[in-house]
Amino acid sequence: MDSVRELLGEYQEYVIAYRLRAAVGGRVTPPGPLLVVGEYAARRVERQALARSLVTHGMDAGQMRRLDDLSDELMFGFWLNPSEVAAFLRAAIREGSHPALGEPAAFAALLTPTERARLGEAGVQRVCTHHLACLTLAAPMLDPDGLSDAFHVIEATRPPLFLDGLPEHGG
Repeated sequence: MDSVRELLGEYQEYVIAYRLRAAVGGRVTPPGPLLVVGEYAARRVERQALARSLVTHGMDAGQMRRLDDLSDELMFGFWLNPSEVAAFLRAAIREGSHPALGEPAAFAALLTPTERARLGEAGVQRVCTHHLACLTLAAPMLDPDGLSDAFHVIEATRPPLFLDGLPEHGG
């Protein structure tokens, strides 16, 4: 049950990253349409098989390219990888930035009205605090205490499952 919750949470993080990238636009716009849960799961399984193959057997250039393409499409590690966050923010700044990169109200606008209603005001604030804290991972690369503080905020504000279209999952 926890693994289902984790996978749904991973999908939810993908959707929020997708929406943010689409809002920023330009070169950070996701390359394809937003994947529904089933499509995401199928690509995630394919990515996992390729990663396992890399470790156990190695892979040719085409397989490596496919692994990289899937990682990019799924935005794998987007929120919690400081180097990914830093690369995204540099590209977003080149595109003219976006208020959602620092303003909670603008970030909250990435959520649908039903998601905001499902979360309530405190939940929306938690979601915004969590994701904006993830974006701060790029800055503390030179400050280990700052990185630790950022991860503390991220863990303390991990949002519940709330995304439209996710199956009801209590617990």
